[in-house]
Amino acid sequence: MTEEKPAKIYRAKPTPVAKASAEPKTPTGEAREGQRIAKLLARAGVASRREIERMIEAGRISLNGDLVEHPSLLLKNLTGITVDGNQVAEPSPAKLFRFHKPNGYLTAERDFSGKKTIYDVLPKDMERVMPIGRLDMNTEGLLLMTTDGEFKREMELPKNGIERTYRARTFGDISQNQLEELYRGITIDGMHYSPITANLERRTGRNQWIEMTLTEGKNREVRKVLEHFGLEVSRLIRTRYGPFMLGDLQKGEIEVVRQHDLVQFRKSLK
Repeated sequence: MTEEKPAKIYRAKPTPVAKASAEPKTPTGEAREGQRIAKLLARAGVASRREIERMIEAGRISLNGDLVEHPSLLLKNLTGITVDGNQVAEPSPAKLFRFHKPNGYLTAERDFSGKKTIYDVLPKDMERVMPIGRLDMNTEGLLLMTTDGEFKREMELPKNGIERTYRARTFGDISQNQLEELYRGITIDGMHYSPITANLERRTGRNQWIEMTLTEGKNREVRKVLEHFGLEVSRLIRTRYGPFMLGDLQKGEIEVVRQHDLVQFRKSLK
């Protein structure tokens, strides 16, 4: 990617992310041109399609004062649509941010048990953003954030096979030959994991750093695979998601990705 002037870096906390649901039907039931309401609201950054569906069920979304009853509603735009009584603005171009998630924070909007979330770290003046994928509470590193729910969905679809790279500090005995077995895929406790590229970096005694690149990102995938080899994971850092790198972002910092780089990447997904 070409270099440009340094992007703005935020340091602080964020505004809470809005919730979402899905997509309603036209009040008259007649066919209409346009897109499903959940897709439009997701693009506007209200929430994910699934959450928008839940919001519709809860009676939180209206069209010209009438409750939207079903997620199959087709619209040409968001004129007249309100969420919790608030007018929804038309979606602006998607924005993408690189965020260095610290260890010890949940990738969630809120946690009713009182655990800290990433939104306790993001800047208070931050526009509404949603995480692309998740990082476990005790995993740190690159977490991409976006203003566009449709782009979030696009990035998370397994069919797109977007690579994620992690570095894990582990304790135990492992060889490069064992790690290379992962390239053929592996099944653990009935769960199959697609091919993983793994390299043994440096070792001190029985401690070592291992770099792993995968495309699925199943729940706790890296930890489960390494524990399958009898290794204890003491630190896990995501360093890359697609072409976007953690780089020298400090913990808790968030930086906008240049629009040119975002547009070029989205073209590559077509």
